[in-house]
Formats: sequence, structure tokens, C-alpha cells
Amino acid sequence: MPRALRLMPYLCRMHELKPLLTSYAYNILGIREDAEDAVQDVFLKYEEANHEHILDTKAYLVRMVINRSLDLKEKRQREKAAYPGTWLPEPIATETADAGIVKTEILSYSLLVLLEELDAKQRAVFILREAFDYSYEEIAEILSISTDLSRQLLSRARKKLATRKIAPTIQAQQLTQRYLTLIRNADTKGLEHLLTEDIRLVSDGGGKASAALKPMEGRMVVTAFLNGIFQKFYSGTPIEMVMINHCPAMLFYENGRVTTCQICIFEQDQLARIYVVRNPDKLAGLQKNSTGSVTTGTPFQSLL
Repeated sequence: MPRALRLMPYLCRMHELKPLLTSYAYNILGIREDAEDAVQDVFLKYEEANHEHILDTKAYLVRMVINRSLDLKEKRQREKAAYPGTWLPEPIATETADAGIVKTEILSYSLLVLLEELDAKQRAVFILREAFDYSYEEIAEILSISTDLSRQLLSRARKKLATRKIAPTIQAQQLTQRYLTLIRNADTKGLEHLLTEDIRLVSDGGGKASAALKPMEGRMVVTAFLNGIFQKFYSGTPIEMVMINHCPAMLFYENGRVTTCQICIFEQDQLARIYVVRNPDKLAGLQKNSTGSVTTGTPFQSLL
């Protein structure tokens, strides 16, 4: 039988699993293009493999994609030393249809940012165990480590990622709408009450768009910055309310293009973290998947 015909069942299975594998890779890498590259690299190797000895195609591909993603992550970590300002993950719109990735498997943006504090292997263990419910034995096999080490790595990761309680999604959406109203009305006192005392704002321009090079912290500092920036640059800007990595966010438009993505993280009923992505390379996917409908204050319910 010609090789092309022999490979047909495997190629079909690869196509079925590609969105899931891309989701896994993205959760490790934080950049969709890198995730797609990792999956493509694995598919090329898989086509040349001896499939007679592969008993579980999904398990085999997951293992290969995870390890390829870890290799790429370590490379990107070395490159981040030269990155202009703070590096943030690429935002993914989780409410719009996109067959190339499994949105339900994408981690929340707040968690993706926290995961950057872990080394690549801790990150993989945490994702596989906490997000995808893999057993310690399965994780050990995927990463070629002992079961005991997989447990140790998860324990270390959990300690590093200990955080306060995040507000439920619906409540966070309503609070984001309130936040936008306060900003539009230049309501300084109202905004101060909405922000936590240790509010932290992080921007990523990637050296290609203006952005604060260092994170800002503290209620007074962040309030002054938000009011000043909004009134100076965004008061007449069309805004689209969206969900980014399962977190409420706003897309700011200029001449029909997304120029800023602002992701809001609430703890209880206060705004605790704001992540501002302005690097155009990281906004390209949002532009492509944008609904094109913008608002000057329309609630989330009318846009979802």
C-alpha cells in the first residue's frame, strides 16, 4: 500500500486533535503563533514516525507537543531579557468562534500571567494537573520525570501561585462596565473606591507601541494614570467589551483597528489587576476575530 494511503488514518486523527494540541501549547507558551509552530513541528515528526508502535495517538501527540512547547518556552525565556518593558501573554478572545483552538481549554489571563513566575517544567506540571486533570503518573510519563518529582513540582508551583479570590465572571463583567463608566465620567472618587489599595497595572508595548515600561502600583498612582491617559487619548475612542481568556476586557479602536486590549482582574468586588496589551503583534489575532461592533458603553450582555 502506498505510504500516503497508510498515513491517511493518522493524518485525519492529527487534524482532529490540532485545536486541542494548540490550546495546550498556547497555555505553556503564551503566544498563539509559537503554539501553532510547536504543533506543526510535532506533526512533521509524527508523519515520519513508525506508527505501528504508537498505541495511543492522542497521548503520543500530547507528550510530543508539551515537550516541544517546553523547549520553545525555555528559548523564549532567554530572549525575554532583551524584551522592551514587561512581557505579557497574547490575549485570546474566548467568546468568538475559532476552530483553530479549543477556547474552553484556554487558561484565564490572570493565571497565564502568574504562570510566568514558574519555570517551564513547573508550568507544564501545573497546567496538566490543575487545568487538564492528568494523573501524576501520566504527567511523569509525558515529561519523562518520576512521579515523586511531578508531585514536588506541583507543590512548588501551588505555593508560588497562591492568590486571593477572583470575582466570578458575571460579577466581573458588571464591575468592568462600572469601571468604564467611572473612567468616562472622570469620577476619581468612584474609581478610587473600585480599585484595591494595592492595584497593579502592567503594560506591554513590545517596543512597537507606547506603553509604561514598568508596572504601576497603588490606588492613587493608578487612578491618576488611568484618568489622565483616558481623557487624553481615549475619551472619543470606540470601545468593544469582550471576554479575553475568560476575563472581562475592553478593546480600544483607532481607524477601525484594535490598538489596545485592557484586561480587568477583579478580586471580590474590587479591581486588583489591569493588563494593557499594546504590542501590535499580540493584537493581530484580536483584530482578525473582532466582531467589528464597538460601543461607547453598551453592557456585555448585548455583545456576547
